[in-house]
Amino acid sequence: MANTEPILAEGQKVFVYYNGPTDQLSGVSAGACVLDPGASPHPPHQHPEEEFLIIGAGTGEILCDGKLTQVGPGAMMYCAANTWHGITNTGNTPMTFYWSKWMAKGFSA
Repeated sequence: MANTEPILAEGQKVFVYYNGPTDQLSGVSAGACVLDPGASPHPPHQHPEEEFLIIGAGTGEILCDGKLTQVGPGAMMYCAANTWHGITNTGNTPMTFYWSKWMAKGFSA
């Protein structure tokens, strides 16, 4: 079930579309974030889930496992579990990205 009301934080709007278990996964989370120019949702971090980020609009940079990559619409990041990563809007317009992260059954945080 999608959260139709955005979660508002400084420099960003977050939409959580799903957060919970599935038949085959102990946990999955999917959503979208709109970042203001210069904003980042949080400092680089790591977590036990694998993750995809897909850029829908705007430009920025993604840090993944020590590598900084310039990104724009259509770019996708895959990040393995427990790998440091982050995203920042480096453009002059809002940047929209979509995320999906998951953890298989039998793994834990």
